[in-house]
Amino acid sequence: MLIREGNERNQSIDLRLAGLLSLVAGALNAAGFELAGLFSANMTGNISAMADNLAKGGWGAALLFGLVVVVFILGALVAGLLIEAGRQRGKRRIYAAVVAMEAVILILTGLAALAGLTGGDGVGIICMLAGVLGMQNAVSTRISRARVRTTHVSGMATDVGLSLAGLCMRSDESARYRSLLALHCTTISAFLVGGVLGVVLHRLAGPVTFLCCGLLLALIALPEMLRR
Repeated sequence: MLIREGNERNQSIDLRLAGLLSLVAGALNAAGFELAGLFSANMTGNISAMADNLAKGGWGAALLFGLVVVVFILGALVAGLLIEAGRQRGKRRIYAAVVAMEAVILILTGLAALAGLTGGDGVGIICMLAGVLGMQNAVSTRISRARVRTTHVSGMATDVGLSLAGLCMRSDESARYRSLLALHCTTISAFLVGGVLGVVLHRLAGPVTFLCCGLLLALIALPEMLRR
């Protein structure tokens, strides 16, 4: 799931990757909003909120939304640099290593929050989540050649519409459109389910949510790192 790249991958591998990572992304995005009223995965919404606040003279809020976007980009940048460096050295497990790094960040953040070291407004945690989700989206996009994007629900919704259009035309590519439709619907559904679970878990256990997401990512990454 985190070893094979591009055309080496099949539908089953992409479905598992999309389902698991979108579940985590949805949970983190919703838990972050529950904590601080900010989305850590919705860059479209953050840019729109930034523009709205700039137009109204809300410079502080606009800066905050812009900061979340910048941190998301930096997360993707770090993941991209690590992946390219690993690939140049023939390290096929570099994708799993990046996901394991995300897991460590989430676990440490959860522990810090439990110890009361993250501040009361949650801004630091939102920035951390944005960085982690930027890394995660970069991993899924790069390894699948953009077939799987675990935080990009707007794009997935568009692709669902395009896949349905392709099926309606009854072309020779019907099998490919059915495959794409299954992948995109899995991504959106997993993100939705993750969001529900993230809110429920955060209300019940607070920062333990980040620990659980980190442990799930670790369970995904470590077997791939140990594989020959």
